[in-house]
Amino acid sequence: MFSNPDFPVRQPHRLARLGLLASIAVAMLSAGCAGRFGPRGDDATGAIATPAAAPQPCLPVSPVGPVAPQATDAVTRMLAYADRVRRLAPAELSQEVIRLGDAAGPTQQLQLALALSQLHQLSELIRAQELLGRVLANADTEAKTLHPLAGLLASRYGEQRRLEEQLEKQTQQTRDMQRRLDQTNERLEALKAIERSLTSRPPAASAPAPGNRGTRPATP
Repeated sequence: MFSNPDFPVRQPHRLARLGLLASIAVAMLSAGCAGRFGPRGDDATGAIATPAAAPQPCLPVSPVGPVAPQATDAVTRMLAYADRVRRLAPAELSQEVIRLGDAAGPTQQLQLALALSQLHQLSELIRAQELLGRVLANADTEAKTLHPLAGLLASRYGEQRRLEEQLEKQTQQTRDMQRRLDQTNERLEALKAIERSLTSRPPAASAPAPGNRGTRPATP
């Protein structure tokens, strides 16, 4: 066999080229494995530098104190009194208002306000509002137990007073309109009477002709 003179020269070049390709492949595989399994430096640093947020401590909640039994009993008795007054007859209700008279204590003032509100009169309702104002302005222990109920009644009586005033205004307007209507009817009846009197008069006698004045009928 004849030897190829170019073979000794080309073989080292091929080996060098294969070695270069193998080095590149190994480098690429190493970089891929490092990126897949190994953490990056900036990510690891960021994970370490960012701590987890600490949970906020729960603030203690103060328990709501129970309602004083004294205040509950006072309001219960007052509601029972209001129900009893609501069922009274008009005569008995008037006697109850007289019995309470000029109430001095907050309990009596609130009772009198409840009794006055059942009379369904605007003047008595205004008086009941004044009594409730006295109870709310009183700073005694007895009055403070009645303040919630007195405030509720004051708001209710204020609305009732507004409706009563509106009703009274409408009633007065109706009365004025009826009075003007009656006056108009009276004037109309007067005009009709005048018309009837004019049509019922007999016709006036006709006057004699001017040429016949002073002439006497001819004698035969």
